[in-house]
Amino acid sequence: MTAAAQAHVFDVDTANFEAEVLRASLTTPVLIDFWATWCGPCKTLGPMLEKLAAEYNGAFRLAKVDVDKNQELAAMFGIRSIPTVMLVRDGQLVDGFAGALPEGQLREFLSRYVQPAEDAPAQEEPESMAWEDPAQAINRLQQEIAAQPDHAELKLDLALALMRNGQAEAAEAELDALPANLATDARAVRLRSQLDLARALDGAPALAELRQRVQADPADWAARDLLGVRLLLEDDPAAGLEQFLTILEKARDWNEGQAKKRLLAAFATLEDAELVGRYRRRMASLLF
Repeated sequence: MTAAAQAHVFDVDTANFEAEVLRASLTTPVLIDFWATWCGPCKTLGPMLEKLAAEYNGAFRLAKVDVDKNQELAAMFGIRSIPTVMLVRDGQLVDGFAGALPEGQLREFLSRYVQPAEDAPAQEEPESMAWEDPAQAINRLQQEIAAQPDHAELKLDLALALMRNGQAEAAEAELDALPANLATDARAVRLRSQLDLARALDGAPALAELRQRVQADPADWAARDLLGVRLLLEDDPAAGLEQFLTILEKARDWNEGQAKKRLLAAFATLEDAELVGRYRRRMASLLF
């Protein structure tokens, strides 16, 4: 662990939990990492969380809970698998997830609640580009890439414009060609999730037919799953998320836990922070 991370990362047990997590979260959000020495995915997730704690420079603190040494704490939070991460703010559990998410999705998760302490102010979009439609953006970006072929950020912008223009295959090709440092960018993660969801609809029935199937058989999980994807991508995201939550509540293990995977993918595609936060909390209440 780097010196920068050490300032914001600490171990937690039953003795210091109330003071260092619950009371401390009244002023600074606390991210709790439930882990164990034998857990392979924990060895991937832990260093990424520590890196982000250093980068955020005190905007949140990272509390490490070894579940083998602190079984009482793990039981209190209903931990069923590790790694599991919980966010505590104002003395309350507000969100969480299980599993080792990639860095881009970790950033996406954190961005809902905290911002790096030294974040530079966001630059306003130039007025000349504010009205640009996807086709115009594609043409402009292709010209800029031809003039600046080593500017990889432009290629990510092109992939996003292609997706907005309905050119999913071309967008995926640009995405696959991105250098490693951009592949985990929050925008790239969001685009990858959009592509995965769109791919699920290849050959899928129309919206009306899926509605009829679910109405006829509420336990037709395959139809409900596809209905959720269609609603999500066809401008009714809340209704789509409701379908996935229903599957998670009634048939959590259906298709190897696909409802949870759909929800995580959906959260990565949506830019409505309030909507995502609300449904993350509902998912967390079902899982934890």
